[in-house]
Amino acid sequence: MNLVDLAELAARQFPRLNAHGSQYVQPLKSLGILRHHHPTSFEAAIYEPVVILILQGRKETVLGTHSYPMQVGECLLVSHDLPVIARVTKTPYLALIFNVELDMLRDLYEALPESPAPAAPSRSLAVHRCDAELVDAFYRYLALAGRQTDAAVLGPLVSREVHYRLATAPFGGMLRNLIRRDSHASAIARAIAQLRRDFRSPVEVPGLARSVGMSPSSFHKHFKAITASSPLQYRKGLQLLEARRLLRAGALSVSTAAFEVGYESAAQFSRDYTRKFGISPKHDIPEV
Repeated sequence: MNLVDLAELAARQFPRLNAHGSQYVQPLKSLGILRHHHPTSFEAAIYEPVVILILQGRKETVLGTHSYPMQVGECLLVSHDLPVIARVTKTPYLALIFNVELDMLRDLYEALPESPAPAAPSRSLAVHRCDAELVDAFYRYLALAGRQTDAAVLGPLVSREVHYRLATAPFGGMLRNLIRRDSHASAIARAIAQLRRDFRSPVEVPGLARSVGMSPSSFHKHFKAITASSPLQYRKGLQLLEARRLLRAGALSVSTAAFEVGYESAAQFSRDYTRKFGISPKHDIPEV
């Protein structure tokens, strides 16, 4: 199957057309489909391990100082939980979003061939043309939607194939590094998991480095290389994203949200929030 066939199949998963905003459906475990009818502004988010395949339109994702524009037929592969900003730049926009399961990658580890050292360092976020084998695997996986027994029996098999295609793709080097327990990529992933779990508490970076078996200097170097931020900046991003979620839910005041996510100063929280999102936190509280 080709991209046109896959795009048609994906579009059929939406129950109705809503031309006034965005639509999201999740027809299968680990697979979602996102549609936008209008370009969007930059939005901050944490991307967990995922692959995003553009079927229609264009998108731009920014990690640190690097921008990754994407067009039809290209995949964005993310190996770690990364702080990004992203926007849809051309519509109609239609994309598959496939969650990468690290346990399944680890199950494949012994079967994966030894890969030669890459000419360039492997990246935690990379964009590459989606090859025909991966497009075909996505099509066969999505075609199981609505077929309960087939999805239960065949879904894990096709999902395993998708993971294999990703891990052996030219841009899958960081995934292969990640599933090696003794790799820097794996150590940083464990540190990120700790930060995400405990982001409300102060961070003692040397202790965090020791907990994943790294020296503080090496830890800083590899953390920055993978996430494009320092551990403290990463934690602050988690705090601000959680605060934005709380404020948009309309249940908390600005100062309460600040203290809820671990800030000691509501004034500092407001400054950081405005710097990150471009608006003051009070403007994210819905009007009653």
